[in-house]
Amino acid sequence: MAASRRAALAAPALLLASAARGQAWRPGQQVRIIVPAAAGGTTDIMGRISAQYLQARWGTPVVADNRTGAGGTIGTLEAVRAKPDGLTLLSGNIGPQAIAYSLFRNLPYHAGQLTPIAGQIRGPNVLVVNANTPLRSMTEFVAWLRASPGRISYASTGVGQSTHLTPVWLLQLLRAEAIHVPFRGSAPAQVELLAGNVGFMIDNLTGVIEHIRAGRLRALAVTGGERNAELPDVPAARETLPELARFEVNTWFGLFGPAGLPPEIVRSVNAEINALLDLPETKQRFAQLGGLPLRLSPAEFAAWVQAETEKWRVVIRKEGLQLDAS
Repeated sequence: MAASRRAALAAPALLLASAARGQAWRPGQQVRIIVPAAAGGTTDIMGRISAQYLQARWGTPVVADNRTGAGGTIGTLEAVRAKPDGLTLLSGNIGPQAIAYSLFRNLPYHAGQLTPIAGQIRGPNVLVVNANTPLRSMTEFVAWLRASPGRISYASTGVGQSTHLTPVWLLQLLRAEAIHVPFRGSAPAQVELLAGNVGFMIDNLTGVIEHIRAGRLRALAVTGGERNAELPDVPAARETLPELARFEVNTWFGLFGPAGLPPEIVRSVNAEINALLDLPETKQRFAQLGGLPLRLSPAEFAAWVQAETEKWRVVIRKEGLQLDAS
């Protein structure tokens, strides 16, 4: 009888403890999402979409804070140095969170200083030129490059980003030369391409698709393994020329935190972002951008990042590329 009474008295306490463990973590104060790129590009778009959604879910301010420069490494370093309390997150991407580890010899952070939390979006890059140029195919593009070796410029969203390394690999496969002109993000690079101040650019499809649709930029090829549903008439680069048969690049974006981020925070933020990715309006918007939701668990996203890091390590070492971090 006494044992039954003790068990009955203990039951409410156990239920309360269970409920507390199951309750999602919430910050209780302002959260900052560092965007290591200029406003207007995909990294910025993903950071702001996440900030808006999390603010509505948590009922506390969530701000996107652009910290540009050095191919995303400046903003990443700021995130690395933050307290692992969930109040500072990072809208990361393939450049500073995968490519940079092999490309820069004196990178001021390493992979172990970040916690992968959740994927956001993935999709191909796209080779674009100003619509006022006469180029309309990859064959014409290659002839243009070879007619002026080392004199045509291309823009990127920063040293070490996929928008830098993708054309490097493309040019090497084509045995052509061009001049790299890096910018602090997609938006300023697009401005120069639209003004005719650089010759071409390979940017995230999600970042330039509206310019393509509006006829301001002309897409010559996508870098994925196949054509993209949003641009069905634009070929995959690998189908255009024999030299490009093995050329395939997809870019991605995701949310990170400092190392040591408590598992309950990682799980909670991951669940919120995945809920955002599951919304029909999110899927529709991503499709319009030419991308797909990168819906993964924390462990799956960490494995994704590790695999991408290894992929680019092999490419960079094979090509003998290495730079000093600015």
